[in-house]
Amino acid sequence: MRLPSWPSWPSWPSWPSWPSWPSWPSWTATLTWKSACFIVVMCCSLAAVVGALVHVEVTRQTVATAREKALGKLHDVVRAYEAGEPLPRGSGLDPAGLPPELRALAVSGRRGTLVAEYRGRPTMWAAAPADGRALAAAVDYGQSARTISGLDNAIIGSSLLAIGGTLLVGAFAVTRVTRRLHQTATVARRITQGDLDARVNDPRTRTPSRHQDEVATVAAALDTMAGSLQSKLESERRFTADVAHELRTPLTGLQAASELLPEGRPTELVRERVRTMRQLTEDLLEISRLDSGSEVVEADLHQLGRLVRRVVRASGTDTEVAVVRDAHVETDRRRLERVLGNLVANAHKHGRAPVVLTVDGPVVTVRDHGDGFPEYLAAHGPQRFRSGGKGHGLGLTIAVGQAAVIGARLEFRAAEGGGGLAVLTLPGS
Repeated sequence: MRLPSWPSWPSWPSWPSWPSWPSWPSWTATLTWKSACFIVVMCCSLAAVVGALVHVEVTRQTVATAREKALGKLHDVVRAYEAGEPLPRGSGLDPAGLPPELRALAVSGRRGTLVAEYRGRPTMWAAAPADGRALAAAVDYGQSARTISGLDNAIIGSSLLAIGGTLLVGAFAVTRVTRRLHQTATVARRITQGDLDARVNDPRTRTPSRHQDEVATVAAALDTMAGSLQSKLESERRFTADVAHELRTPLTGLQAASELLPEGRPTELVRERVRTMRQLTEDLLEISRLDSGSEVVEADLHQLGRLVRRVVRASGTDTEVAVVRDAHVETDRRRLERVLGNLVANAHKHGRAPVVLTVDGPVVTVRDHGDGFPEYLAAHGPQRFRSGGKGHGLGLTIAVGQAAVIGARLEFRAAEGGGGLAVLTLPGS
């Protein structure tokens, strides 16, 4: 027996995609622009509220005065009509120009007033019932209308002047604050780039008894943080340099003593460990000198292709050299050789062959065909005592430091097709 199939559920309609935010210019994100918009909105709101109140009150008084005048004239017209006397000028029974709604009100037995155009001029009409007809009187409303219009123009003009003046004063005050904020941000960026001597030195923070605003508080906190950071880094730098310096003497003695040991596998292990510790000590001393910022560049003009081949020969490694476009660069040869030597050694130690060193003008690249650089290295640069494999992570740290001394830029990327790619861009490129 064949079982009936269940009906399929209807497919749900797809949700509509949310509209993307409009792309605003970058200057609209500034505090000055936002403050200016806030000032303009608040001034316009205040001017609109005050102007509306003044307009309503003055209009009410003006209309009330015109209405009283029209009703007074209507009273005289009614008296003259009842006495059988001639009606004053500007009045009559069902006169031409009387608004129909006011005529209907008077015929129904009530009095009323209404402003309407008559012969191209604003007129205040007043009407009263008279034997089933409308007895009306007209009063010129032009002066009152001009008064209200002039008042509206004065309100608009004064509001614009007030908004402009407030905007100028507010922009001046906000600009002074934003200028101090920009100065604080600039100092923070200089500290991030390694200038530990950078300070804001806001004059409001020099006198303790002087009241400080929020910007001065932030500037003082940044200066305090920079001073504390500088003291700690200098202490660590001195400690590292002192330890490395103190280790040189015993390691030299240890290396000399290891040479007196009888040949054998244990002796080779001891000598290898001593060489490793000695190299680590020298690296630490070099990093300390780089951190101190006291390095002096001895620049001269060198042919880059010849210098690269000398570095490869000195490394004793099987490294392929490709000169796409040779160039002459003015740099410190010893420091540049140190950078390239560390990059080649790192490629052979942590990557896989073939290792290719390419010269393309003032740009030198070192590529290996291993697993590539770790993500943290490509994103944030090398870190001391952190390495993707064995090692202390000091070789690339020294390479970056020496590159900075000679004004070059060293970047670590992922090579196309796999592997790591170190790109050294020398000045003048």
